[in-house]
Amino acid sequence: MPVVPRGARLAAAFASLLLVVGLVSACGSGKDSAPAAKAAAGAAFPVTIAHKYGSTTIKAEPKRIVTVGLTDQDAVLALGKVPVGTTEWFGGYPGAIGPWARSALHGAPLPTVLKDTGTGPQVEKIAALRPDLILSLYGGLTKKQYETLSKFAPVVAQPKQYNDFGIPWEDQTRTIGKALGQEAAAEKLVSGVEQRFAKIKSENPEFTGKSAVTATPYEGYFVYGSQDPRSRTLSSLGFALPAGLDKLIGDKYGASISKERTDLLDQQVIVWTVANLAKDLPKLHADKLYTDLNVVKQGREVAVGEDTPYGTAYSFVTVLSLPYLLDRLVPQLKAAVDGDVGTKVEQTAG
Repeated sequence: MPVVPRGARLAAAFASLLLVVGLVSACGSGKDSAPAAKAAAGAAFPVTIAHKYGSTTIKAEPKRIVTVGLTDQDAVLALGKVPVGTTEWFGGYPGAIGPWARSALHGAPLPTVLKDTGTGPQVEKIAALRPDLILSLYGGLTKKQYETLSKFAPVVAQPKQYNDFGIPWEDQTRTIGKALGQEAAAEKLVSGVEQRFAKIKSENPEFTGKSAVTATPYEGYFVYGSQDPRSRTLSSLGFALPAGLDKLIGDKYGASISKERTDLLDQQVIVWTVANLAKDLPKLHADKLYTDLNVVKQGREVAVGEDTPYGTAYSFVTVLSLPYLLDRLVPQLKAAVDGDVGTKVEQTAG
């Protein structure tokens, strides 16, 4: 499971961005109120989706969806469906639905929240939900777990062309769109967020080519590779990841580096994801080996607290969380790379 410190439960709710709300509304309310929409969705089936363990055929439009993938619920919600079960990652949100996605519930009951206890999905609880589709795209199902879950419903596991927990949000959205019989709606959602990235890049040409890395203080320094969604966010904004990053990490989404490789952190900007800004940023700065790096001396650090909705969104990286994230992350990145060491990067609590 991707390394992320677990934050405290938050009760505050946040409104979803107008862009996402508009796109979600264009895709339907999730109540199948229009007969034409129902007919179109039904005509899309059967569909067959390839994944790490072969392929899965979905014969009819799913009604009872369980998301085992840690962030798959967002794409389901964006496409107008509410899962009957979601898997808790971190953040402690009711139904495992982040603040950026709450409006997509349209008043529907919250999903049942499942836990991954470290031994895999809660099979008995999943079976009790009587699913007709199980999604595990942003996940790391083993073959045995996949075969066990397949006894209860069609299972779409993680794609084989990426590392476990490495599916890009675009592929996640499109694949879930196909599984729900809504490929066109999924493409529209993806296009909307891609346009947002393109606009930010054009407005901030200084991002392009700047070296960037994202990390978390876990077992020393844990650095995320190019297939991790956090790194992909930086790449999509124009930043360049360190040369040799993936060679060091191997076929994982990230890895802890030795003290001898602290130089990998010395990029033109570093984005830290920490459990708590007030407590963990001073701990980072207590390490002289780290504070001697230029990225620290020149004030090019960005820190994101995992105990805030912003911090959760930074790790989620979904079609719904990205607009919420970009509103908060981009101003920090601008301050970090403006070339003026006197510019202070505001380390926001959310």
